Amino acid sequence: METTENTQTTSTPFPNLPPIIESDDREYHDSGVPSTVAIAGHPLHPLSVIFPIAFLAAALGSDFGYWLTKDFFWARASFWLIGLGLAGGVLAALIGLSDFMKIERVRKRQAGWAHLILNVSVLVLTLVNFLIRLGDVESRILPWGLLISLVVGTLTSLSGWFGAELSYRHKIGVVGAGSKRYP
Repeated sequence: METTENTQTTSTPFPNLPPIIESDDREYHDSGVPSTVAIAGHPLHPLSVIFPIAFLAAALGSDFGYWLTKDFFWARASFWLIGLGLAGGVLAALIGLSDFMKIERVRKRQAGWAHLILNVSVLVLTLVNFLIRLGDVESRILPWGLLISLVVGTLTSLSGWFGAELSYRHKIGVVGAGSKRYP
């Protein structure tokens, strides 16, 4: 006679990868915490980061383009991309900071602090990268401009990971019926 064991697991079914910093299984079963900056319930922070990330990644690519070709076009493109990335990044940071300050769950998560610190670092380095090129977009690319762009690209990737941890693992800034403070 075969018996089956009825076991119930409390671990989260998705994702199967372990969390980088922390996880709270209860957060998988609640409705999540809506963003404090939203239009018709749609959170604006994930939308606002798309262009700054694209501009800063493209600036890294154009810095490499300049390094390989020494063509002034790539130097000028990098300067404009960094400027646009900085302007868009400041807007995204203001929206994200609103969620950070108003949603308790974000501040209670190490991923929230890591995301904040990495993004502030990205903005400061991007400002430095923009200022060192101001007035002479070509001569400052090698080596410092390229190096800063590479560091910014790396930090942006890490910050994106932690932002995804907040959204997908901790259900922060989602469309949901949860409390804006902490469900």
